[in-house]
Amino acid sequence: MKKTDLVNEVAKVTETKKEAVMAIEIFLGTIKKTLKKRDKIYLSGFGTFSIVKRKARTGRNPKTGEAVKIAAKFTPKFKPARAFKEAVQ
Repeated sequence: MKKTDLVNEVAKVTETKKEAVMAIEIFLGTIKKTLKKRDKIYLSGFGTFSIVKRKARTGRNPKTGEAVKIAAKFTPKFKPARAFKEAVQ
């Protein structure tokens, strides 16, 4: 499913497609802002969004085999809730 497909599904419930787009943009924007502040988002029955710090490490350039330093960074993480996992099974 692409974002446009999701908009179409939400538009079935809302008054207009414009409202559906706005609702999805607000939801995704809120997730981004919250994670940028290094906070967690708990959605009961769905899962938890969080930020994890990855350590600096040494990698390899696959073309040359040369060692490359990879800097430390923050990356988003999603852990699904048990109810969500069971619903997908």
